[in-house]
Amino acid sequence: MFGYYLIITLLLAIGTFFNRNATIRILLLLLFLAAQTTISVFGYVHLNSEELGGNFKYESLSVLFLIVLTILSFTTVFHSYRYLQNRKDSSRNKSVFFTALIIMIGAMTSVYLSATIGIMWVLIEATTLSVAVLIYHERTHLSLEATWKYVFICSIGITFAFVGIVFLSKALQEANSVNLSFSDIPGHLQNINTFWLKLAFIFMLVGFSTKMGLFPMHTIEVDANTVAPPPISAFISTALLNVGFMAIFRTYSLMAHTSILPWMNHILLWSGILSVFISAVYILRVSHLKRMFAYSSLEHMGLVAIGLASGGIGYFASILHMVLHSFIKASVFYQIDQVYRVFNTFIVNKTGGYFQKNLTGAMVMLLIFISITAIPPSGMFVSEFLIFRSLFESHRIAVFIFILLLLTMIMWAVGKNIFSMLFLPQAEPDGRIVKINPWESSTQFALLAAAFYLGLNPPQAFVQLINDAILVLPK
Repeated sequence: MFGYYLIITLLLAIGTFFNRNATIRILLLLLFLAAQTTISVFGYVHLNSEELGGNFKYESLSVLFLIVLTILSFTTVFHSYRYLQNRKDSSRNKSVFFTALIIMIGAMTSVYLSATIGIMWVLIEATTLSVAVLIYHERTHLSLEATWKYVFICSIGITFAFVGIVFLSKALQEANSVNLSFSDIPGHLQNINTFWLKLAFIFMLVGFSTKMGLFPMHTIEVDANTVAPPPISAFISTALLNVGFMAIFRTYSLMAHTSILPWMNHILLWSGILSVFISAVYILRVSHLKRMFAYSSLEHMGLVAIGLASGGIGYFASILHMVLHSFIKASVFYQIDQVYRVFNTFIVNKTGGYFQKNLTGAMVMLLIFISITAIPPSGMFVSEFLIFRSLFESHRIAVFIFILLLLTMIMWAVGKNIFSMLFLPQAEPDGRIVKINPWESSTQFALLAAAFYLGLNPPQAFVQLINDAILVLPK
């Protein structure tokens, strides 16, 4: 089935690139979304089955992120269509945009399902090239700068990851193994030189952090989010971060049963703490709406790293947090597109009175504030509570207090900006009157409702997928 999916995706991408008819373009996109839905359902029904010679596998975590990606594919295609329609882009630009979007979704799907570390590495680079086209879509000086920075730093990061894979291969050679499949590697790492394992982990962590947006490679994710079209920013801050998390989670799980586990936890913990700290420092000062929420993504990736490093319930909480963050942060950037159309700016100080200008959009922003800052009854309150519980259980009380202080500062800064946009009058109104169709906010209400539901009352099948995914980690 996966082979057919790849062929169909490639053919639809080629057809979209050469097509200039709007009706046919919509048909091609619907066919792709149907193929994406089919591979997700097939993966869930055939959990743990392999495809294409064992190079791809429907593991629990892979299928979970694949389902999230499929849901966000529908909403992102819809909002991308509205975005391009409002910009009055040429037919050629629309074709290039949707071609890159199809390729990016196909590449992310392949990363999730890859069963060997080498194939995953190649496919992660494919996501870099496709998203670069989308970041540059508006063709401004800022988008050009952000694009080449993204490609350049991601390429450096993926090179770091490759060096880490080379060190891992060196370690495996000592165990007389050349198999780089995720299922085979852990069995050969028990009694080998930990020096190679530590080098492999640190290089792979730094390299894959370019995709997860985690310290120390967080800057390109912030810059890309700032200039990319809002629907693409939604993907960069959700499904693409999940790609990075998947790579780091797999790297961590490969070595989690070796003697370097405490050392890995220490590195991950510091990476998470510094990510939250940097996020807090910048959010206190930033006035650009997209940039503020980009640093918010850094904060949440830091919390995920802390949960993973703390172990126990933190494993479950980290994956839950990634899923909830995907739905909430996608809603953020879909709504930011409406904010820009109303105010013609992303600068918070130049906005105001959003409740009077776009009632449904303002209600979404209010729910976003509750959700993204983990105020009860937000679903993220549950995942963050579980992360803090894992800190207590691992006796990291000082870290808990420090992170709680930082999160309080972030909550205040985000709330100040959002509330001023919602309730204060606009400082310099330009007299423009832009009507937003209330139905455009329906996707955001649906995604936010899903985040509330999955956090407060998760279905058993959802919980089981997460529990199955963390079976590879120590108890």
